[in-house]
Amino acid sequence: MTGQLAFVESPVQLLNVLEWAHTRATAPAAPSAAPPGASGPADADASARALSSTDATPGAAPAAPDLTVVVLSPTDPMSRGQLRRMAQLARDEGFTVRWQEARRGRGALVRTLRELARPLRSAERVIIGDPFSRYVQLLLTLFGPRHLTVVDDGTATMEFAAQLGRGERLVRWHRKGSLGPRELVLAPVTSLAKRRLAPARGRTVEIFTSLPVQAPEGVRVTENSFAWTRTRFGPPLLTGGADLVGTSLVETGVVDAVHYDRVVGELARTHGATRYFAHRRESAEKLHRIAVETGLQVVRPELPLELIARRGPIGRTVVSFPSTVVHTLPLALAGTGVKVAVCEIAPEWLRESASPRAQGFLSGVAGTAAHEVDRLTARVTNPTDRLEFG
Repeated sequence: MTGQLAFVESPVQLLNVLEWAHTRATAPAAPSAAPPGASGPADADASARALSSTDATPGAAPAAPDLTVVVLSPTDPMSRGQLRRMAQLARDEGFTVRWQEARRGRGALVRTLRELARPLRSAERVIIGDPFSRYVQLLLTLFGPRHLTVVDDGTATMEFAAQLGRGERLVRWHRKGSLGPRELVLAPVTSLAKRRLAPARGRTVEIFTSLPVQAPEGVRVTENSFAWTRTRFGPPLLTGGADLVGTSLVETGVVDAVHYDRVVGELARTHGATRYFAHRRESAEKLHRIAVETGLQVVRPELPLELIARRGPIGRTVVSFPSTVVHTLPLALAGTGVKVAVCEIAPEWLRESASPRAQGFLSGVAGTAAHEVDRLTARVTNPTDRLEFG
């Protein structure tokens, strides 16, 4: 196993690895270093007009034959199911996919490290999706790649680029900055991994993203325009109503569950929504409550939402809370006529235990969304706490 080695732990990471490989294969020269948003994908409209009306194109030419994808499989069933379907799409594109049970049973970590040692040493380029992952950080401390690419795994890419530029230790935005016992033990690993994630003599670093990032000096930023998704899927059939996109902000301890449920109900009534696309980390209890209280049809997607939306059917309006999809869906759905809207998070919705950085980060995600995205601000209109969106 040589050439290019990708480590993925989520369906979105694997999708963006496929997008990266497609960009590398189709670019006439080296990928542009212009940050996303500086100029939109030049071929978006032309690509949208040229799309087939079928689903994935069988027998598509492999974009990068020397790319091997290693799935460091998570334990939750929803993620595993989506990853298995994404893995098959990767195989259909001609890539080698290696499924690694990296978290199951005693000794899984040691066994995984032993089995991956040789391919890591021989890889010219390593592609990762989550620089905050303890698993990935451990791999980077043992084997420093010559070329490193970071692909999107949600809005955390924005925080990663900012922390790398400021020279800060790597901490997920929704977690508090204080070090707990586990973080103290792993601090040396995180510190060394951070150095391996920065450009240096003999090492290049690339961020492949659809998000507006401010990368530090020496880091190449390559725009992800979702060209592979638009080429392989759609265009979708549009329904007459609206769809809501769920978020795991309750599960990560950022947003209060009562506020969240109330806002989802108001959004559904305001926009005439009929479906709620669940985030893969949302709890079954919360989703059941939303279905009963709002009448929304809760859908657990079998693939990342960008592919689900591109394949269709999808509502003419898609409403989301601040998340990656307010940046990715306008790209994936370019030329289809679908309108994307983002509902901003009000400060009073946050839990007292939420990270002090949460409000600023979420506001930044919503505020930097593509100019095609409508911004919704919730406000109380009467003493009964009924919300209105404007």
